Amino acid sequence: MSLPPDRPLSLPSVGYGIRSLTLLFLFICLLTASASFPVSSAYSQGRDINLVRDTEIENTIRFYLQPIYEAAGVDASSVNIHLIQDDRLNAFVANGQRIFLHTGLLMRADEPGQVIGVLAHELGHITGGHLSQFRDNIENSETMAIAGLLLGLGGALATGDGQVAAAGASLGNQIATRSFLQYTRANEQAADQAAATYLEDAGISPRGLLDFLNILHEQSRLYSAGANPYTQTHPLTEDRIRFMENQVEVSSATDAVLPPVFDLVHARMRAKILGYTQPERTLQEFPPADTSPPARYARSMAYMRLGRSDEALTEIDFLLADSPEDPFFLEVKGDILRNARRLPEAAEAYRKAIAILPWAALIRGSLANVLLEQNDPLLVQEALNNANVAVGYEPDYLQGWHLKGQAHERRGETGMVLLTQAEVSLRRGDMERARTTAERAMEILPEGSASWLQAQDISYRADG
Repeated sequence: MSLPPDRPLSLPSVGYGIRSLTLLFLFICLLTASASFPVSSAYSQGRDINLVRDTEIENTIRFYLQPIYEAAGVDASSVNIHLIQDDRLNAFVANGQRIFLHTGLLMRADEPGQVIGVLAHELGHITGGHLSQFRDNIENSETMAIAGLLLGLGGALATGDGQVAAAGASLGNQIATRSFLQYTRANEQAADQAAATYLEDAGISPRGLLDFLNILHEQSRLYSAGANPYTQTHPLTEDRIRFMENQVEVSSATDAVLPPVFDLVHARMRAKILGYTQPERTLQEFPPADTSPPARYARSMAYMRLGRSDEALTEIDFLLADSPEDPFFLEVKGDILRNARRLPEAAEAYRKAIAILPWAALIRGSLANVLLEQNDPLLVQEALNNANVAVGYEPDYLQGWHLKGQAHERRGETGMVLLTQAEVSLRRGDMERARTTAERAMEILPEGSASWLQAQDISYRADG
């Protein structure tokens, strides 16, 4: 989704009831929105790859990245952020300017500076042109395991079909050559240097990145003893750690402290991830006696995942009583009510969230979904309106297009249904189906109308 550069974004009510907290406004060109953790599953190298989306978490990551973007001179709209539900510590860049983060990394990071350091490192790969060099090196390698993984991820992102990733992963299952991995180590060192520069220019301490490298080093010693170091995604060497130790000694920002809002949003993010991914563990770590806001947030997610809707609502309503205009709390309440099949109430919660965050494409998708599920003809137009706005903000949101098609079908608009199907096929990369479906739509739609011209454009693009 691409927003105009003058669209402001706020992090509302991040203070868990600290009403005096000033709302932060960031000018961010690329924002992706969603309902809480919808999952697209893919499979690669013998593991499930669950690409997950969450409005609040993606918003938090972009909040972390904003000063790094400015220091690096990078347009935020050119970089996409993707979350992978995986408890391992990892982050990488692939498939164009896309940064992938494991939820395990976000959970293990004790403080936001560690995540910011990792993000600065990954941005260093992008600005260093390592992706194009990476592709060139793949062409010279003897096996295509890494290419298969990246192709699989790219296919999953484009199509939402996990089988695409499975096909990509089947291209290989091991890294090919020593020279390829040596090249990777050189890139890691270059990315560390870039990260140090960006952190310095942004006035952010490099201590966070050093701390995280030490976490990775300790984990490697505990769980990877004897493993071939060349098989690591991010080769971790003593030289890298020594380099960051030196940066901590010489940086003018070493003792800089992030504003308190960073700790607040970090606590929310970790609570939300834990509650969603490990609900049983969440209830053990955050028993009812713990009434802190992060504990309530984690339990609201855990109870929802376990189907205990009344308890989930109790927790989220406590939070909303203190922060009634927090769009992310409202979104979660909508999710809880939707799962409990209390659809009119869920719709109302989503409406309130959208009133605060009108760009939140997938929250609009959630609203459109619950409106259509009520099978009330009077709600179809509202569902269609929200689906239209959602795909306007996020053109590659396939579920939004499907919802739009369902609404047109309810209205008996066959030409528009076909046009929507053509859009989906185009974005899935099925050019033949996109062309034939667009041509069928053109036979029904009024010639020369905006929709007819849209179908004609799809036909031309599919042929090209």
